Amino acid sequence: MAQSPFHGRTIGITGARGALGVALSRCFRGAGAHVIGFTHGATPPEQTDGPHRWVSWSCGNEASLDADLADIDVLVLNHGINPQGDQSPDVINQALEINTLSSWRLMQRFEAISRTSTRGCPKEVWVNTSEAEIQPAVSPVYELTKRMLGQLVSIRGAVLDPSGREALILRKLVLGPFRSSLNPIGVMGADFVAEQVLRQAGWGFRLVIVTPNPLTYVLMPLTELGRRIYSQILSRPDQ
Repeated sequence: MAQSPFHGRTIGITGARGALGVALSRCFRGAGAHVIGFTHGATPPEQTDGPHRWVSWSCGNEASLDADLADIDVLVLNHGINPQGDQSPDVINQALEINTLSSWRLMQRFEAISRTSTRGCPKEVWVNTSEAEIQPAVSPVYELTKRMLGQLVSIRGAVLDPSGREALILRKLVLGPFRSSLNPIGVMGADFVAEQVLRQAGWGFRLVIVTPNPLTYVLMPLTELGRRIYSQILSRPDQ
């Protein structure tokens, strides 16, 4: 039996206490990876199928994680909130900060670290934008913030090290409704979704889609392709 591509690698997962975070931790551990869980709350006790180590952090304080990020091979940005129908200015600001801006800042910090990494294989960032990036999620604010994050990931070009080799692989996770505390009526189990995510990433997919909705498998690649072509046509080299 072939060894998992994640065996021996260090994985960082934000939102590691949620349903998907727990399921991803279990799958990565089963694949022989070392898992670090990032949480906004108090660090829970160690579990046999959860992260090997916990790190507390807060949005807006991403710089404090640099030392931890330097040890990570694959960073999974999975944290977020769903305000449902609440569209008050305070809630919009909070959702933008948590769902979009904190992930964008972590991506930039991890990118800077990856450019100077001396490890043999490139680091990776997996960003969970969800199916709400292109379809209604019965939560306008959630949709807005996830679509913004998805567009930021789409237009981000290749990240190269000083020698011109790819230093950071970006993968986007577009996931349909799975059961969690935020969505107790989700049609998929979190464990099933996590298994599919690792399987597709192991196959080398940069766009990972797990959903029962067949339209997403058609619309999302087309949307992604359109965004990339548009951004490349108008892009200028980093200053």
